[in-house]
Amino acid sequence: MAMKLVIVSGRSGSGKSTALNVLEDLGYYCIDNLPVGLLLELASQSVRSEDTRLSHVAVSIDARNLSSGIENFPTFHKECLQQNITVDVLFLDANSDTLLKRFHSTRRKHPLSDSTRSLKEAIEHERELLGPIASHADLNIDTSNLTLYELRDLVKLRVAGRKSQEIALLFQSFGFKNGVPSDADFVFDARCLPNPYWDPALRGYTGRDDPVVKFLESQAETEEMSNDITAFLDKWIPRFRDTNRSYMTIAIGCTGGQHRSVYLCERVGRHFAASNDNVQIRHKELPAN
Repeated sequence: MAMKLVIVSGRSGSGKSTALNVLEDLGYYCIDNLPVGLLLELASQSVRSEDTRLSHVAVSIDARNLSSGIENFPTFHKECLQQNITVDVLFLDANSDTLLKRFHSTRRKHPLSDSTRSLKEAIEHERELLGPIASHADLNIDTSNLTLYELRDLVKLRVAGRKSQEIALLFQSFGFKNGVPSDADFVFDARCLPNPYWDPALRGYTGRDDPVVKFLESQAETEEMSNDITAFLDKWIPRFRDTNRSYMTIAIGCTGGQHRSVYLCERVGRHFAASNDNVQIRHKELPAN
C-alpha cells in the first residue's frame, strides 16, 4: 500500500499541535511525539498494512524526543526515502521573542526549562537540538505573525493540498509595506509598474477585477514583466524539481498588495497551473481568498 508520511516538528509554542489537529481532521492517522527510532518501523508496517487509515500518517517530533533519536533523524529520513515512502517534513518556528510571549501568556512550562535553564535559554537550546530535523525540512512555516486560523488554512493549503510527489508551487501576492513573506523562495517586485491605486475609479478594485485587469494589460511594462517572470521560472523550477524539491513559494509584491502583485500572481500562477497539478494562488493582503 502506498503511504504518505508527514513529519511535523518545530520549537515548542510554534503551532505543532494545531498543525497535527488539522491533519487529523483531514483524515491522517496522527501520532504525537513518536520516538524517532520508531519512525522506520511505523513506515514499514504502514506500507505492509491493508488498513487504509495508514495510507496517510502524520507524526509530531519535538524536544521531548530522545536527543539521540533527533541526532539520527537524517539516517531514518534517508531510509524511509529508500523504501519509496513519500515523506514531507514540516518545520514550524517563530522568532524567540514571540515564543517567549506565548509561553508567558499561556503559563505553560517549556519542556527543556528547569532549575538550571531559564525559559529564554531553553528556547534557544531547542533551536540547536532540533537542527537535524530543521535541515531536512521540505517546508518551513514562520508562525510569528500568523493567527491560529491562518496557520490552519496554510497547513491545509500546502501540506494536505500536495496530492503527489510533484513539486507544490505557491504563488503569493503581498504588500511591501507589510513586509516580505518569510517563506518566499523567489521574490519579484512589481512596484515599478503603473499603479491603479492613483486612479480613484480603480482604487476600490483589486488585481482580480476586470477594470484593474484591463488597465494593467494596456501597459506594455506589465506584459514585459509577466513574460520575464514566467520565462525565468520556466527555466529554473524544473532544476529545483530535479533535486527532489517538494515545495516552492513564489512571492510577487507591490506597495499595498492589492492590484499589481495580485494581477501578476493570478496570471503567472495560471500559466504554471496548466502544466502542474500542485499549484496554489494566494493573496496575502486580500480577505477570504
